[in-house]
Amino acid sequence: MKKIMMIAGGGTGGHIYPGLALARALQARDPEIEIHFVGTASGLETKIIPREGFALHLITGGKLNFKGRFFEKIKTVVKLPWGFVQAVSLLTKYRPQFVLGVGGYASGPFVLAAAIMGFPSGIWEPNAHPGLANRWLARFVDVCFIVFEEARGYLKSKNIFLTGMPVRAEIESGAKAVEREKDFHLLCFGGSQGSRVINTALCDLLLTKKDWMKNLQVVHQIGSTDWKVFQEKYQAHDTWIKPMEFIYDMPHHYSWADLVLCRGGASTLSEVAAFGVVPIVVPLPAADNHQVKNAEALVKAGAAILIPQSELSPARLEKEITALMSQPEKRKQMAEALKRFYKPQSAKKIAEQILELGG
Repeated sequence: MKKIMMIAGGGTGGHIYPGLALARALQARDPEIEIHFVGTASGLETKIIPREGFALHLITGGKLNFKGRFFEKIKTVVKLPWGFVQAVSLLTKYRPQFVLGVGGYASGPFVLAAAIMGFPSGIWEPNAHPGLANRWLARFVDVCFIVFEEARGYLKSKNIFLTGMPVRAEIESGAKAVEREKDFHLLCFGGSQGSRVINTALCDLLLTKKDWMKNLQVVHQIGSTDWKVFQEKYQAHDTWIKPMEFIYDMPHHYSWADLVLCRGGASTLSEVAAFGVVPIVVPLPAADNHQVKNAEALVKAGAAILIPQSELSPARLEKEITALMSQPEKRKQMAEALKRFYKPQSAKKIAEQILELGG
């Protein structure tokens, strides 16, 4: 009998890439397993999953947990029953051995349908403060996998495993050997699309405080939206500032960096933890503040600096970066604390649990 596993979710790389890491870990354990992804037409999964060679099925879904926009929420509520019907149809057709929700618009209706129909099912929760859908789904599924210990208190389930973040294979292998040079290296990125507020604050600092930049090299991922604007601003300073539209070789740059300025997505924080690169985190404001909670978990352990977006300014960045540049012992202590958040072989461990439940 053919073994089929279904992974539901998507929308952003923070959901898709961990799902892909899990898919490959499952197939590494059993090459005969057939992996099917379930997503929505509006997510990045339509571009990424087919390119990675996996089947992708689309259902109707939408976002509920955001501030305001009442009529958008009503539209989503109207769509959900149809998404549930589509999920039932897919589950009836493929009859998977296990269904895993990794977050995103498709995850909720598909995992709920699987649980109601009696298929072994689980959720993977990447954030310290779980989203609305996973908090609700936890009571219906067989198992919950979490990245942050803080998430445990929000999930009503008897089977919760702290497994960490399934990271890309190149991150897993790259984390084993970290090299540093004499100059201080700052790496900045605000996600694949970039962050205008982070870009502006850092650019204003770098271009107005040139004397402060002795022995400093900067790699700044701008993102596609504002690439041309900031590329022009940096044009005359390319000897020590390297602007990039997108960074493809993240392991190399994590190894290069002494300090990272970034958002607070779980994938990002897990990757910096893998390399032990201290982050200054500017969380993206959201209805449930999940990025704030992620960053707070690291700050509590002495492993990160948190700057709320409302407090971000060139002066605040100068203060925090200068303090960390001048205190190598503090950075070393923070890096050691940060590494405790990284759990190697996470995808392999989750795959083992899934195969035990759905094998």
